[in-house]
Amino acid sequence: MTLSLTDYIGAFSQSENLAALAGIGRGIERETLRILPEGKLSEHGHYYQLGSALTHGQITTDYSETLLEFITPVSDSPEQAISQLQDIQKYTFDHIEGELLWPMSMPCFVNDADKIPLAQFGHSNIGKMKTVYRQGLKNRYGSMMQVIAGIHFNFSFSQDFWQVQQKLHQSSGEKLSSLDDFISERYFSILRNYKRFCWLIPYLYGSSPALCGSFLQGKKHQLPFKKSPFGALYLEHATSLRMSDLGYTSSEQSSLPICYNNLNDYVDGVQDAIKLKSKEFAKIGIKVDGKYQQLNDNVLQIENELYAPIRPKRVAKAGEKPSAALRARGVEYIEVRALDVNPFSDTGITIEQVYFLDIFLTYCAFVDNKEFDCTRQKLHEENMKQVVLRGRDPELLLNDANCNGDVKLKSVVSWGNELFEQMDQVAQLLDKAYQTTKYSEAIVREQAKVNDASLTPSAQIVAIVKEQSLSAYALAKASEYQQAAQSRDYQFYDKAFFDESVPASHQAQADIEAADVLSFDDFLSDYFK
Repeated sequence: MTLSLTDYIGAFSQSENLAALAGIGRGIERETLRILPEGKLSEHGHYYQLGSALTHGQITTDYSETLLEFITPVSDSPEQAISQLQDIQKYTFDHIEGELLWPMSMPCFVNDADKIPLAQFGHSNIGKMKTVYRQGLKNRYGSMMQVIAGIHFNFSFSQDFWQVQQKLHQSSGEKLSSLDDFISERYFSILRNYKRFCWLIPYLYGSSPALCGSFLQGKKHQLPFKKSPFGALYLEHATSLRMSDLGYTSSEQSSLPICYNNLNDYVDGVQDAIKLKSKEFAKIGIKVDGKYQQLNDNVLQIENELYAPIRPKRVAKAGEKPSAALRARGVEYIEVRALDVNPFSDTGITIEQVYFLDIFLTYCAFVDNKEFDCTRQKLHEENMKQVVLRGRDPELLLNDANCNGDVKLKSVVSWGNELFEQMDQVAQLLDKAYQTTKYSEAIVREQAKVNDASLTPSAQIVAIVKEQSLSAYALAKASEYQQAAQSRDYQFYDKAFFDESVPASHQAQADIEAADVLSFDDFLSDYFK
C-alpha cells in the first residue's frame, strides 16, 4: 500500500507525534569572494587571523584563497542558523583589513582568470591533496567556474521522526528492515522527489540571471545574451546562470549513470565514476615536469567533484571516503546545493528561505516516490535546465513525466500552484509543531512569486541591470552588509570563541603535518586503493 500525503499529515498531526516533526536539523554553508573596496578581487592570501583553512570549524576556503566558506553547525531553529552565520561573518569582517564580501553568486570583475590563487592548506599530505584537487579543477573547467559562490543547505530529520514514519509504514503492511536501512530508503525517496520538483528552487531563489562580461574570458557559448547599458550580460527570463552550463555543470559528468534509486546503486555509481577514465582529462596529464596537474585522469578525481543539486551525506571518519561512509552507516542528512547567494540578504540566505526549505523538504518526505530509471531522471534534469535559462518565460512548459516517461506538460504557474496547494498542508502542520505562523506565511509569500514572476529575485536583478551598473549595486550592498555586521553584537558565539579557535586550528594543522610519515606519492597511492 502506497501512503498518501494525507496519511502522513494525519499521523504527524497526532499530539504524540508533533514533537518528532519539530526536530529538524539545519546547517548552512555560505561561499563568498573577498573583494577590495573598489570592487576588484582581493589578491591577499587567506588571513592568518581567520584560522587554518584546513582545520577551522567555521571558516575555511573553497576553490581559491579568496573564496571563503562559512560553515554553521547543526542547529534546531532557523533563527539560530542565521545568527550563527551572522556571527561568523562579523568576526571575518573584523580580520580582513577593510575588504568586503561579494554578495552575489557570479564573481565580480576578474581581469585574468589565471591569476586567481588556488586555496592552500599547508604542507600535510591531506592539505597538498586538497590543493592538487583544485589544480585539477582549474585545468579541467577553468578558474572562473571555481569562483562562483553558492549556498549549501544541510537538512536532517530527527530519529523520532523516522521512528514515527517506520511505524506508519509497518501499519500499512510493508515489510521493513532495520531503522537505519529504512532511514536511508526514505532519504532517497526525498532525493527522488527533490529531483522531480527542484526546478522550483531556482525559480523562487535564482539570483544570477546576469553576469559581468569578464566572466566569459573568451569561453564559447550559444546563449542569447543581452547587454545592459552598463555592460552587464543577462538573459531576459533566466533565473540562475550559476546552475547553467556556464556555471556548476560538467559535460563529462552528464552521461554518468548515477541514479537515486537506492543507497547501494548510488554508491556504486559514484565509485564507478571515480574509476572511469576520461580521454579528455587524460590530455592534461597527471604529474607533468614533477608537478601534479590533477589527482588522476578519471571523470571524477574524488567524490566531491560530482556536481549535483542535491547529495545524500554522512559525516565521514578521518581518512574515510564519503561513499564508504554512506555504504557503511547510511544517510545521515541531505545537502541542497541549488541555492544561489541571495544578494538581498547580508548572509546570502534569509530566514524566510529556511522556513520554505523546511516545508519543501518535508513535503518531499511526505510524498512517496518509488524508484525511477536514469531516463526519467534526465527528464527532471531537463526541467531544471529550462528553468535556470528561461524560468520566467510565460511560454515555458515543463514535463512532469510519469514512470513510463509519458509526456505531461505543465506551465510553471499551473504546476507551481499545484505544488503549493499541497505544501500548504505541510506548512500548517509545521506551524503546529513549532507553535508559529512562519510556515504558513512562507507559503503565501513564495506562492505569490509563482503567480507574479516580477517578484522573483532574478526578475529584480534584471530590472536593476537595465537601470544601473550591477557591479556598483553589488558593491554598495557589500559595503552596507559590512557596516551592519560590524555594528551588530554577537548573538550565538562571542569574540572569545573565535579568538580561541584560531590558534587551536593552527595547532591542529601543525599536528597533522607532524604526523605524516608517507611521501605524497605514497599517500595518494594508498588513498586511491
